[in-house]
Amino acid sequence: MANSKRDLFVKRRLRVRNRLRKTNSGKLRLTVHRSNKNISAQLIDDVNGVTVAAASSLEKDLGTTGKNNVEAAAKVGAALAERAKKANVDECYFDRGGFLFHGKVKALAEAAREGGLKF
Repeated sequence: MANSKRDLFVKRRLRVRNRLRKTNSGKLRLTVHRSNKNISAQLIDDVNGVTVAAASSLEKDLGTTGKNNVEAAAKVGAALAERAKKANVDECYFDRGGFLFHGKVKALAEAAREGGLKF
């Protein structure tokens, strides 16, 4: 029987995350979540279980409230990179979850790289 889209997404997310954990232990994880209406990103310290920095298109000061497009994703990525600099973070690894590295996810990653994050 064919797998549902959700089952395939979960399998892809776990596969990506487990591969990244093996090769990047000790680094912070930049994780992305994309819904139908918004996009958000977090820098997570898995050792201590703490979110170091976060940004979302729900924030009013970014001017992207309720938008989920490439421009909003780029603004979220730039804001996250700026907040990471304030937290003295310059290196992390990119956990795209089950999302393909294309479109909004790619725009967020490129904006974060331009903002100074290395991954």
